[in-house]
Amino acid sequence: MFKSVVRISDIMKKQPRSLITGINGFAGSYLAELLIKEGHKIHGTSRKLSNLENISQITKSITLIEADLRDKKMLLAAIEMIRPDYIFHLAAQSFAPASIDNPKETFDINFFGTFNLLDAVKESKLDPIIQIACSSEEYGLVYPNEVPIKETNPLRPLNPYAVSKIGADFLGYQYFKTYGLKVIRTRAFNHEGPRRGEMFATSSFAKQIAMIERGFEKPVLYVGNLTVRRDFTDVRDMVKAYYLSVIKCELGEVYNVCSGRAIKIEEVLNYLLSISKVRGIKIKKDPKRTRRSELPILLGDNTKFVKVTGWRPEIDFHQTLSDTLNYWRERVNQT
Repeated sequence: MFKSVVRISDIMKKQPRSLITGINGFAGSYLAELLIKEGHKIHGTSRKLSNLENISQITKSITLIEADLRDKKMLLAAIEMIRPDYIFHLAAQSFAPASIDNPKETFDINFFGTFNLLDAVKESKLDPIIQIACSSEEYGLVYPNEVPIKETNPLRPLNPYAVSKIGADFLGYQYFKTYGLKVIRTRAFNHEGPRRGEMFATSSFAKQIAMIERGFEKPVLYVGNLTVRRDFTDVRDMVKAYYLSVIKCELGEVYNVCSGRAIKIEEVLNYLLSISKVRGIKIKKDPKRTRRSELPILLGDNTKFVKVTGWRPEIDFHQTLSDTLNYWRERVNQT
């Protein structure tokens, strides 16, 4: 249990009701597990035919509701039925390269989906606190003198995903100012761990190594750009930050959530190789794994968030990588 936070249920003397959009996703599944431990009654939205593997261990402890972000009527019906005290808006098309291939779908989900959610809350006349999971990708092109990145840094997006998240971010602010919705915006930097989608670098490396260890693939690991640096946080620490944001953060404000330390992708790869059961794995560049507009560094300043919440990352990143590799070993062994 996350012991550094007083349970809301102890204060309100009733079980708080939380709605998580994208509950079956990477971060959503971990957030659901945390909120269950904190005594919340959990409802989550998922799309029809969505993969529910990430929440298979908690399905008896949550209520799943079929609702597509692109359908405001479905969202309004869900909100009026649940009457949530808290909404954690995590659902998104979150893979930047996919946004280049299909920008319309990315905007339909990330921007218009957020609009539909906020407008449904407005129409419901309910008054939940809404956390919108924004992204460090919004900062885009960052100059050397601007690192570490503060919340006040200019936004220079370099892909449609980043633009869509800026739109969702500022919709949250606009609905706070115009309609008085209780919105908090968190700009999360890279968060990693077990259940991470295999298209993302850390998870891709781990899965490839697991496949090679089982003899399913030749000892060749395919990579993209290894020189970029990213600010990594374990997903289990990240969802604690999301929880703290709705308890302690100022409504209408935006907060960076990050470790404040940048690690080169090459270092991530080297550590995973060092704990592999196979030696001599060859590294091969794959042009398909390199973005057209690659951000050289994303390093955040978490001072504002830490000052308000007292949050600090607790899980060592080597542990995150080890857990990720073990997760993929288990997945591969089941094939």
